[in-house]
Amino acid sequence: MNENDVTVHYWAAARSAAGTAEEHVPPGSLADLLAEISLRHRDRDRFDDVIATCSILVGDTPVGAREPASISLHAGDTVEFLPPFAGG
Repeated sequence: MNENDVTVHYWAAARSAAGTAEEHVPPGSLADLLAEISLRHRDRDRFDDVIATCSILVGDTPVGAREPASISLHAGDTVEFLPPFAGG
């Protein structure tokens, strides 16, 4: 890990689709991060489909409907991909 990177955590089905629980990407926008992880996992079945259904947190803040290009990521930030959970 490089301390100048952004840490990406994948949970549940996102972890399964990525084949890893965590990885590191350079800082930039959330749109840059999404493009980078899509490229890294282009050979993984369903990765893009699963990521598209995920809630995304930057730190403790949900991204919601904000435009990914408008969200800046800085060294040391954490991005979480949380797929929909079933249960009751």
